Amino acid sequence: MFERLKKILVDELSLNPDDVTLSAELTNDLGVNSLELADLVLVCEDEFGVEFNEDDIHKFITVGDVVEYLEENAQ
Repeated sequence: MFERLKKILVDELSLNPDDVTLSAELTNDLGVNSLELADLVLVCEDEFGVEFNEDDIHKFITVGDVVEYLEENAQ
């Protein structure tokens, strides 16, 4: 799951693959802004067949948080 999400982050947001770790903070470490996060959610919904709850999106601090959410909710 992490590798799939990492590929999306690198491809969609042009992030350096070396920077994308489970502990990397989306905003502070990777510079993901709210618009990019919204785009990431849309791509992940398509890729993983997950519908994100808007309240849950605000809880995503690290890449690991997103991976954990996907693992718990992916179809």
